[in-house]
Amino acid sequence: MSTATNVEATAVNTIEWLAEDSTTIVVPVYQRQYRWDIGGCEQLLSDVRAVAREDSSHRHFIGSILSAADDSDADTDLVLIDGQQRITTLMLLVAALRHAVQDSAPRLAADLDRVLVRPDDPTRTKLRPHDAWAELYESVVLERDGHADRESRFDDNYAFFRSQVHADEAPLIWAGLQKLEHVSITLGADANAQQIFASLNSTGEPLRDHELIHNYMLMGLTHTEQLEVEERFWLPIERHTGEAIGAFWRHYLVMTTGREVAANGEHGVYSAFRQSFPRVDLDHLQADAEVWRHYAEIYGILLDPSREQDPEIARQLRYVNTFGRASYPLVLSVYSEHARGLIERDELVETLEWIQAMYLRRTLVNLPNERLVARLCRARAHGRDALARAFARITPSDERVSAVVKYSELAHPAYVLGRIEGVDDPIDFDVEHIVPTVPSDSWSGDGVRQWIEYSDDERNAHRALAPTLGNLTLLEQRLSERVFGESYSVKRDSAYARSTIAETKALAATDTWGTAAISQRTIRLTADLLRIWARPALPEIDDDGLTPILDAVRRRGWPAGWEREFEYVEYRGERWEVFDVKHLFNRVFRRAWTDTRAAAVSYCAAHGGPIYDTMAWKGQWDQLDETHHLYMGWDSNYMMNAVQGVLHEADIASEVFVKYSYIGNVM
Repeated sequence: MSTATNVEATAVNTIEWLAEDSTTIVVPVYQRQYRWDIGGCEQLLSDVRAVAREDSSHRHFIGSILSAADDSDADTDLVLIDGQQRITTLMLLVAALRHAVQDSAPRLAADLDRVLVRPDDPTRTKLRPHDAWAELYESVVLERDGHADRESRFDDNYAFFRSQVHADEAPLIWAGLQKLEHVSITLGADANAQQIFASLNSTGEPLRDHELIHNYMLMGLTHTEQLEVEERFWLPIERHTGEAIGAFWRHYLVMTTGREVAANGEHGVYSAFRQSFPRVDLDHLQADAEVWRHYAEIYGILLDPSREQDPEIARQLRYVNTFGRASYPLVLSVYSEHARGLIERDELVETLEWIQAMYLRRTLVNLPNERLVARLCRARAHGRDALARAFARITPSDERVSAVVKYSELAHPAYVLGRIEGVDDPIDFDVEHIVPTVPSDSWSGDGVRQWIEYSDDERNAHRALAPTLGNLTLLEQRLSERVFGESYSVKRDSAYARSTIAETKALAATDTWGTAAISQRTIRLTADLLRIWARPALPEIDDDGLTPILDAVRRRGWPAGWEREFEYVEYRGERWEVFDVKHLFNRVFRRAWTDTRAAAVSYCAAHGGPIYDTMAWKGQWDQLDETHHLYMGWDSNYMMNAVQGVLHEADIASEVFVKYSYIGNVM
């Protein structure tokens, strides 16, 4: 039997291992911050107490601790690759116990000091966290003064242990600590630390995608190289993106790949990052990281448009944020081109306007806004005209929007009214319902009849139109509060006539307010809406909810007995009556074998199928010609991947769309 040469694993007593003079541990740069909460501390203390009460043969296993020697450091510290959270929490418990007994049990305090501090320098701890928070950790463990007003997990968890551990319980806690065991895994010089780290089932909180990316970037470097890359690149990326750093990486990858990247599941963002950047040696890393830092700086501006120096661009970015961050991959791309002098300012503003028009119009006509931006990024790679065509295809027409706006609740009313009525920032204004959504019995639109006298049909008509464009306007908050719930005539004279907004002030010229007035105003304001949120002026049609094949969801399976995944498939202008992935797979590969055989052969050579020279095993086959056969026994996930792959290989994927059935859309 062969033996491992790059990984050494040994079961050890945790306290004895920590107390050895040779054990000094450094947390590498790529590790995430310490973030165990009180619940984790409570569980650890409970486990220690429980094992302490058992007989002498019992032990408590805390998992594996993965480390490697740092040969770049003269002191040859152990680099802690996995186990930081557990070891740090354990050290905080030991520190709390040590401080509880320092006056009453000097011998026990000395034993605990052997775990906590270096034998050659009692001012330094055996565990050295990341440089960014090492001083904070040591000030807690060594009880240094001068940080009374700070807040940190170190302080919180140490305070918890101090509140729970008392001198009279010290022998029990110490006995429990001495029964802790772990598997110490030490890596040799040639071991793949990243692969081993990723495969371990840690007992701690799972790493998030951006933490795995951080780890992947830095783990193969020396400690000195890690510090350099961390300071020059990663920390600026963190500063620019803040809590949104995970979203930044996902949006960056959507921009660069032109494919949707899942934000959930088994680390979809991290997997996409590794596929895009398979080499992260120092030379490649520094070149790529310059680009990442550039886009992270832009991302920070998107998150906070007040950082933008150009007032018009800043205003447009604020408008885009009305619809969330889904468009950021495209905005990153076009903003970067403007910043690098590749496109003019007007083209950037134009693209931001197209984004707003697409999202607003689709929202108004109740179309989904998910899974749109990747196709726009792909189109952007072919220039402005291609992007304009892509926008036109998925932006509802003037006719469709006009028909819906008359009777539907207005989406994003403060934003829409602000732009129509010339209010740059509507924060100090209320969205005023001229007919209240719930009128009081005494409310009147004409000053003659009260609401209680309206017929049921009249009331229903007024209520239906209350949230629509024609019945809404912006009104200063001080005026709005004064006339809340009042009849139209009171609001007209006491508020609307005094407003600084021209569109609101114009209401004072209307004597009575009802459904006819609302309809007339809707028609007029709809013309403004269609002008401001203009669709690119191209002869494209609405896409009827079609999904580009590269954005089609790759599912693992469908409900038993379900036979209609798609309504139809649009293939290069043809409409195919194809209703599921299996038949789509068959038809696409048969067509590829006829029309784009070189691409089909290339794809199959790179992926080991699904076209073969012979039917080499039993299963479902379809014959393409006398010597070639298509294997049909794959699962739907493989088939969708293959369809997307061969169409991409043939460079015709942009001409193929699927129309999901109703239940297909729901799933």
